[in-house]
Amino acid sequence: MVVVSNLEEFVSHVETYTINGKFIELGEMLNKSYDLLTSELDNLDSLLESFNLENHSMTILAILYVKLSSIRNIAQPIAVFTQLTDFALNADINQLQHVPETFADLFHLYTKTIIEIRKPESGIYTLERAIAKLQEHPSQLTTLHADFCQLCLLSKNFKPALPILNNDITSISKEGGSTFDTKSFLLYYYYGGMIYTAVKNFERALYFYEIVITTPAMTVSHIMLEAYKKYILVSLLINGKIINVPKHTSQVLGRFIRPLSQAYSDLATAYQTSNYEEVRNCIRRYADTLNRDKNMGLAKQVLASLYKRNIHRLTKTFLTLSLNDVTNRAKLDGVEQVESYILDMIESNKIFATINIKDGMVIFHDDPEKYNNPILLEEIEQQIESCVKIDKEIRSMEETVELNPSYIKKVNIAPDEDLGNQKLSANFAV
Repeated sequence: MVVVSNLEEFVSHVETYTINGKFIELGEMLNKSYDLLTSELDNLDSLLESFNLENHSMTILAILYVKLSSIRNIAQPIAVFTQLTDFALNADINQLQHVPETFADLFHLYTKTIIEIRKPESGIYTLERAIAKLQEHPSQLTTLHADFCQLCLLSKNFKPALPILNNDITSISKEGGSTFDTKSFLLYYYYGGMIYTAVKNFERALYFYEIVITTPAMTVSHIMLEAYKKYILVSLLINGKIINVPKHTSQVLGRFIRPLSQAYSDLATAYQTSNYEEVRNCIRRYADTLNRDKNMGLAKQVLASLYKRNIHRLTKTFLTLSLNDVTNRAKLDGVEQVESYILDMIESNKIFATINIKDGMVIFHDDPEKYNNPILLEEIEQQIESCVKIDKEIRSMEETVELNPSYIKKVNIAPDEDLGNQKLSANFAV
């Protein structure tokens, strides 16, 4: 193992390893050079000028990590952020394949730093490019995904996150070795659910929250608890009730997480009565909890959805109603509020109706869609293509599992041998 004692030796060994393509040895030397680089903080910018991204991406990565780690001691910290953006854009992918964990660690530190200085929006583009460098394909999840979504949430800039979130994950990167950080996995889907909730794509948000709460677990996770609270609220918004979770969900949900979410379960129970006063009183009773969890806004949307749900029920019973009748039946505060809700529901195609302002009447209509226009046919074709793509991916995953040595060994164990192993394990357990 080579240990260098000064920058001249450092540059010499970097060039030797790089020219000879000995990137594993280069990585080991760089790991051992952290203390040296830290002691030469004032000379690191000059050192960077000795290298270029095309040939020395691994070395520049190590130097930038030291600079970012010591950013409080740097006279012009903004310059480091500019260097990181350039690195995320132009670093050599082939060299980064030898140090994916260090690359991820660098941008985890970058995320933490820009959050501390309260400039999350400035890091969105850089993180987006870093993710692209780390991914083998757009549907691969990396540990940087959660950081990226966190920056979008903190800056309330959700648009950049949507193209990444809309890619269904089919594989997980291994930048941390053979395992993936569970916290990063849960946070990606939790933050993603929050972003979809913010843009009112509630169906997609519910799917993301469901992934969080159905992730196999042996202990209670605070992320899973918070996701379950939002899962209940979004379920009410979409379906008017809590959607049953899949059978494979961990028992942790029923034993621990549900009892810790009593306020939300009570709200769901009140919602089932279709009684506005009960729902409103439930929200008031648990106001402190909802505010602490930062879910009060979502709870108010749940209450508003009950008004809309009851207006929607009227369309199945009446062809025509006066605005005053709708106000009374929906228990709303006045005609203006009724008009606002009805117009919003018409605009979002939740109901089909017209309002005669002169006569103060609402006329409900059937769905005018004939399902024979080119736009709808194009949407159907896109859905079919998506299903075919998913089918191919599932078949590919199945083949990968079937060829896995551990799986083959497991399925080829003779029944008697397997039974014997179970008995032996039971005896040792006792």
